[in-house]
Amino acid sequence: MPVTGSPMNERVEPQTLLREPVRVAPTALPPDHPAVRTGRVGVLLMNLGTPEGTSYWPMRRYLKEFLSDRRVIEVPRLIWWPLLNLIILTKRPGPKGRDYASIWNNERDEGPLKTITRGQCEKLQAAMGDTVLVDWAMRYGKPEVSVRIQALLDEGCDRILLVPLYPQYAAATSATACDQAFKALMQMRWQPTVRVSPPYHDDPVYIQAMADSIREGLAKLDFVPEVILTSFHGVPKSYLLKGDPYHCQCLKTGRLIREAMGYTPEQMRVTFQSRFGNEEWLKPYTDETVQALAKSGVKRMAIVAPGFTADCLETLEELDGENRHYFEENGGENYAFIPCLNDSDLGMRVIEHVVRRELQGWI
Repeated sequence: MPVTGSPMNERVEPQTLLREPVRVAPTALPPDHPAVRTGRVGVLLMNLGTPEGTSYWPMRRYLKEFLSDRRVIEVPRLIWWPLLNLIILTKRPGPKGRDYASIWNNERDEGPLKTITRGQCEKLQAAMGDTVLVDWAMRYGKPEVSVRIQALLDEGCDRILLVPLYPQYAAATSATACDQAFKALMQMRWQPTVRVSPPYHDDPVYIQAMADSIREGLAKLDFVPEVILTSFHGVPKSYLLKGDPYHCQCLKTGRLIREAMGYTPEQMRVTFQSRFGNEEWLKPYTDETVQALAKSGVKRMAIVAPGFTADCLETLEELDGENRHYFEENGGENYAFIPCLNDSDLGMRVIEHVVRRELQGWI
């Protein structure tokens, strides 16, 4: 029976919960106990990577690490190993080094991807204040994921948020970045608690930032594009057929940006770039589309790369350079590449939004 005078639905708090919390004095560690630093939250931004230099050997080391990743190249090892080591790593470092040299940050002697990712890290740290410790790493090259995770641990971060800087998920990007982090965790006796931020391909904050960035880019032009391409990095079509969600997420991102901009499907189109080899990749191909548009009479076009959080070889050399030539050589007149979000205010708004959302309950 209920206590007399107390409503049946009234919640009665246990008396122990109403008391002042018990203050327990910290216990001193034994003299021979190893130093322990805990209690901090870390954030690790992870991007693809860049070579340490543009000459033959730095390029070869970078390409070997990248193209040896089974997440990137799923060709059977028996076929791929001799092709990679005897042909590709002999011929490609020279030409690719020259491509990198055309966009290289000579002042800091590094690729632009490294410069921009460092800037994103520094600006996110400033925005987050002392709440968390922010660091950055590259899947291929330096700084290495394992080294930066250890650096966060050394600073007392026993909780770490891994942030693959890819709006759309792909096994060859997001998954392989996390693979590196998990490999590092496998070597640790005392692992940190880890979270991984999910893809944000349809997040309204990201879509709005992309639309605003495109508007800002278009406002700086002295012409109005007849067509705008949203170009995403391609992957072999077989990856889609095996269940990779990347293609679908790219198409959704493209549609949402187009709708936010108020364009028709003919005015703003999705394409895929950066293919190599003889296998069929996701279509339509960016380079073929650019050439076809020029040949069809389109004189003014712009291109943007929503799948890249930072400008790099694929945007600066391939989209702003190579595809510009394709357009002009086939009759086009006005061509513009709109930069990625990078560490701009719009770009940092997206990254900070994702990080704060995924840190809920930790800070």
